[in-house]
Amino acid sequence: MPKMSSIALWIRWSILLGTVALLLTVPALAQWRPIGPYGGNARALAYDPAQPDHVLLGSGAGTLFESKDGGRHWQYFAHLGFGQDLMLENIAFDLSRPGVIYVAGWSVTGSGGGFFVSRNGGRSWQQAMSLRNKSIQALALADSVPGMLIVGALDGLYRSTNWGESWVRITPERHSDLKNFESVAIDPHDPKIIYAGTWHLPWKTSDGGVHWNVIKQGVIDDSDVFSIILDHSNPQTVFASACSGIYKSENGGDLFHKIQGIPGTARRTRVLQQDPRDAHVVYAGTTEGLWKTTDGGTTFKLISPPNYILNDVLVDPRDSRRVLIATDRGGVFASEDAGATFHPSNDGFSQRQISAVVVDSEQHSDLYASVLNDKEFGGVFHLHDGIWSPLGGGLEALDVFDLAQSTRGELVAATSHGVFLFETASRRWVPSREVVSQEPVSPRKPVRGKSGKTMVSGNVPPRIVHSQFEGHVASLALGSRWFAATENGLLVSDDEGKGWKREVLDSQEQFIAVSSLSQAVAVASLRGVWYSRNQHEHWLHPTLPEWISRIYSLTIASSGELWIGTREGAFCWSPERGVWEHVLNGLPAREIISMHSDGELLLAVTAGSQSVYVSRDQGRQWRNESDSGFEISGAIVLRGALHLVTIHNGLLTR
Repeated sequence: MPKMSSIALWIRWSILLGTVALLLTVPALAQWRPIGPYGGNARALAYDPAQPDHVLLGSGAGTLFESKDGGRHWQYFAHLGFGQDLMLENIAFDLSRPGVIYVAGWSVTGSGGGFFVSRNGGRSWQQAMSLRNKSIQALALADSVPGMLIVGALDGLYRSTNWGESWVRITPERHSDLKNFESVAIDPHDPKIIYAGTWHLPWKTSDGGVHWNVIKQGVIDDSDVFSIILDHSNPQTVFASACSGIYKSENGGDLFHKIQGIPGTARRTRVLQQDPRDAHVVYAGTTEGLWKTTDGGTTFKLISPPNYILNDVLVDPRDSRRVLIATDRGGVFASEDAGATFHPSNDGFSQRQISAVVVDSEQHSDLYASVLNDKEFGGVFHLHDGIWSPLGGGLEALDVFDLAQSTRGELVAATSHGVFLFETASRRWVPSREVVSQEPVSPRKPVRGKSGKTMVSGNVPPRIVHSQFEGHVASLALGSRWFAATENGLLVSDDEGKGWKREVLDSQEQFIAVSSLSQAVAVASLRGVWYSRNQHEHWLHPTLPEWISRIYSLTIASSGELWIGTREGAFCWSPERGVWEHVLNGLPAREIISMHSDGELLLAVTAGSQSVYVSRDQGRQWRNESDSGFEISGAIVLRGALHLVTIHNGLLTR
């Protein structure tokens, strides 16, 4: 009982102080690390004022990355929160106390979030309990008062005057308009003057939050105010960016005028950043590229490709020519010439969802990986000589759900719009354009012949139908025959993807997985499995236990046994025994989302897991490998070593 009393006392004091320590995934640093493909969703950037080469990068899944060379190279730094749902969009180093770092975020799964502080340079973190589960969208530090900071949440603004130890609300509760805060700025000379942007309009207080005034003169009504900055040379000059454009005030927000020059299509300006040396230079990060003014906002010029979606801008305080930008899907880009040109700067940073990984059949040191949800910045990536690069064009913004290599070395991609083959000569992905299917005509249905006469359909042979191959393809299996599991059934190709035939099974529902080994092939829908020993000449349809509600994955083991991962756990079926066995032996009883066979190894992953279950005896016994610290969706063996496929942070190795 003494231990329980001590723990209870510690928790009570932690709550009184307003913070509680979080357990981080620090042990994973020594074991597992992301190895790419690099890039993805970059949300926030901040440099250490004491060491400007020390930069932190916030991303999704509660993950922080660190650079010690000004953003040229990155490494995993910390994971904040207990799940994988936090979007870390605000980071700040405290100049008054070296080693103190603040991070705020919001949850992608709801309205939750939190505020985190480290007092030892990031080695450990505490969460402010009074701000726990609050969706925090904004963070600002007072230049004139050490230890004072303000955060903006959906339910109000909160202020701390003791470096985040405790917090007080400075906006009225349940106010009809003072809510849904997304931006905040503090006057550098007078900390009682605070500007705040909401999902509706900007607001201002001159007495530290006792009274608030809406400052909407000149602002289009119902403007979502993403960012507010004060001119460091004259705080009466205020810039505010919103969904309706950029606004500038020269009298402390009493009157705004809308800045012209940025087209309406790019007016959703998510972030504003002033050059720390030249007050006339302001960067505007929009949903259609990065814009820049060198005359205090009179004119703006697009300085990045228009498909960049900006989340943050960082200007090096020592050299304004060096600029880092954080973007959706493309990751971090750097400029060495004040924005005249940009280049990717993502080495070590991976915020990618991997769908498949392939080892090159000839160059075993080369890898290919496909990703999801990254649109034109996604597709397929090639690792060669330690460097990841996009592999060719032609996929445009398609999601790639599976990737495979044929026996002749051809790369084949299963996408949201059909199967694509990679042409080495043109360095482009080319669609497999036609589906060839034999459709027998019902003998009871009259059809019209070529001569125009009506005849009994039983006298007509099956007709060949050609159509565009544009459906969702979930999985591929390439051997002497090619198989594609699609939303419209199982497709088979006997000529390496030039033509496809729809396999006639007793179900034409959506198929989610296919696997082949030698002459055996198996395919699964959400509720059914089909198996052939002889490359689809004859099919068996083993009846599943009625209590299996959903199939996630399927694989054929080297023993010839068929394994499926389901909501109710892992099941094994042997063609000889003909019965399904619910396999535990160290495996969880539910939510096996991935089953993969690699030689003598069987690998299994559960939903929301950070580790993989491995069997080295064809599934008789399973062992849980060490915690990776990252949420994973699968596991594979590459070059004899176990690698983990993550949902958020690319491919892991150790």
